[in-house]
Amino acid sequence: MNPRDTKRRFIVVSNRLPLSIKRGENGELTASQGAGGLVTALAPALKNRGGMWIGWPGTSEEGALAMCRTFSREAGYLLHPVALTDAEVAGFYRGFSNEILWPLFHEFQMPCNFFPAYWEAYRSANRKFMEATAAVTTDEDFIWVHDYHLMLVAGMLKELGRTSRTGFFLHIPFPPADIFLKIPWRKELLDALLEYDLIGFQTVRDRRNFSESVKRVYPAATRKGRGQVTTLLANGRSPRLGAFPIGIDFRAFAREAAQPKLQEAARDIRSALGDRFLLFGADRLDYTKGVPQRLEALRAAFERYPELRGKICLVQVLVPSREEVPQYLAMKKEIEQLVGEINGRYSMLGWVPVHFAYRNLSRENLIASYVAADMALVTPLRDGMNLVAKEYAACNTRETGILCLSEFAGAAMELHRHALMVNPFDVDGMAAAIRDGVRMDVRERRHRMRAIRTILRRYDIYWWVNAFLEGAFSTHLEDFPPCEANWAGLDATQGPPWDVSPGK
Repeated sequence: MNPRDTKRRFIVVSNRLPLSIKRGENGELTASQGAGGLVTALAPALKNRGGMWIGWPGTSEEGALAMCRTFSREAGYLLHPVALTDAEVAGFYRGFSNEILWPLFHEFQMPCNFFPAYWEAYRSANRKFMEATAAVTTDEDFIWVHDYHLMLVAGMLKELGRTSRTGFFLHIPFPPADIFLKIPWRKELLDALLEYDLIGFQTVRDRRNFSESVKRVYPAATRKGRGQVTTLLANGRSPRLGAFPIGIDFRAFAREAAQPKLQEAARDIRSALGDRFLLFGADRLDYTKGVPQRLEALRAAFERYPELRGKICLVQVLVPSREEVPQYLAMKKEIEQLVGEINGRYSMLGWVPVHFAYRNLSRENLIASYVAADMALVTPLRDGMNLVAKEYAACNTRETGILCLSEFAGAAMELHRHALMVNPFDVDGMAAAIRDGVRMDVRERRHRMRAIRTILRRYDIYWWVNAFLEGAFSTHLEDFPPCEANWAGLDATQGPPWDVSPGK
């Protein structure tokens, strides 16, 4: 079957495909599902309803294309790889995306490398993604582009004469206008975003920041409507703007957490740590995650509240990321030094306050850690959403856990009434929150966690996908044909009907 023969397909475009390709010790390539919030969010939706995911496989290794095809059969949707050269990866991904957009969008006003060569690499890479998308889609398809790496795709498609309906979702925060407007190519980026039919943000704050930036560039711009989706009129274009807080596959996490083997693994974790009050943190190595501040808060808690010594311990998992960047390596060393200082200062016979792991955890080990933890410390300095907060609560089937959440995580907009809220820049305040969590009685814990889980159950990943599609053109994910109707040669993977209506 020619992909162009099928109408109304669901197409996802992102910088990375949802798989990780590695060469093993025997020299053979292997593929596994990738990590990260976007994969966690969209893989269940595409598996249930099929479609295509377009992106870079993360390597230029020969044989990667065949691995994508094999992975497609297992995943239940087609993966279409985009080839990028090492130079393009350096300029587009490491340069423009991560030395300019990432820090500024997270409101870190460190010196940014506004090199014109980075902008040219960004445009070149976006054009490659556009050409790959145009080659395998029709004007009947809905094309959903994700995140800050690919803001130019819709405008480039229109320049090609394509009329496909397009949506864009920004997974990271959108900064205040005074910060965004520092980018030399601010107008080009805004013009490109205005070409999408729907632009989605994690929070109302992000949507407001975007509108204010557009207003600064186009003073005559106006916004119409109220509620979750509004319309922006600017420079002859009228995209819809929506706030769509991303969810998780709540039922899948809760179901896995309830499995006897994972419950037993959680008990083993607690037993190994002396059944103490267990704090848990899981973060990617990044300056936005606030891990050094979290460790300083733990040190302050031991100083201010000596009764906590020997009673609590922190399991901190740090996932490797961007290890080739000197700033990230320096942060890793800082974190390791803080862990060593805390353990050296406070450890006693039979008790070590911080257990630190620098590696990826398997899904099973991560869920077991969620189940074991009495309190999750989710304290980023700035984050678009942070799905760790939601995953922890979904796995807390006993409903006695405590979510300690940063005011500056996108998840705070939904969960602030029931989480233990902290300012991650306030070390003493976080120390007090740790103390309060230890002292919190079971009744209050259950009241808070049940409320959080009710929200997450209702506004799950399927609600998020459907809310975006409804905002884009009044349809739902279930309106798209299942993947076996789209792709010849793929195994039939359509699952049972699932209900995505709110409250179900």
